[in-house]
Amino acid sequence: MSSRAAENIIIIKKGKRVHHPHHGGAWKVAYADFVTAMMAFFLVMWIVGQSKAVKQSIAAYFRDPGAFEQQGRGVLPGSESGVDGGGIPDGADQTQQATSLERAAQQLREALSLNFAELKDRIEVRVTDDGLLIELREAPDDGFFPSGSAAAKPATVKVLTMIATELGKLPNAIAIEGHTDSQPYSASTNYGNWELSADRANTARRVMEGHGLRAGQVEAVRGYSDTRLRLKEQPLDASNRRISIVVRRGGQAPDSKV
Repeated sequence: MSSRAAENIIIIKKGKRVHHPHHGGAWKVAYADFVTAMMAFFLVMWIVGQSKAVKQSIAAYFRDPGAFEQQGRGVLPGSESGVDGGGIPDGADQTQQATSLERAAQQLREALSLNFAELKDRIEVRVTDDGLLIELREAPDDGFFPSGSAAAKPATVKVLTMIATELGKLPNAIAIEGHTDSQPYSASTNYGNWELSADRANTARRVMEGHGLRAGQVEAVRGYSDTRLRLKEQPLDASNRRISIVVRRGGQAPDSKV
């Protein structure tokens, strides 16, 4: 072979293809878990940095989401509300709400103490995170309703009338709740503590709407039977039988003109 032919020889080397094993989708699951954990972390950090009003509203939502659905308001500033889309009051509005509820609570205490001194140990008025709470509690030997009945006694009508007169001056929405102790109502399966607690709350609503509350101010009437005992360690205690009137903090009744 000539030297010229040797110079034109071309050698081609083919590499071997290496086939990598299939890894499957396990990494996707791990990545999704990581992303979810990060979202939860940033959500917690966001909540920690929010104002007290926002935290209270978020807590209230998880305690009773149905109340937000009925009222049509969100838990964040700027979310839609039942009145004007203002959402949670901030700054001065929140302070004004607290001041208004404290003033109403004090006026109620004074009026009840003056006119119903014998009931002072059975009527509690206090401001909570949810708003102004008024509780009418039964005594072992006396109650606001006859035993096993949803008909209000004359004295009960007078108490509810006074309360309604004061609360009717406020723009806030109101919820009325009925509670019983754990004593079974009767052997009948057609009417029990659930029905009794709801009927007593509804009786209170009718009395209060007829004596001071504005139409539409009551946003909810609920009967809880013995599921929310005041004294859980004493389920048969008379004070578990009560009517709770909750004046909502930071929320107005839909037709409020106050």
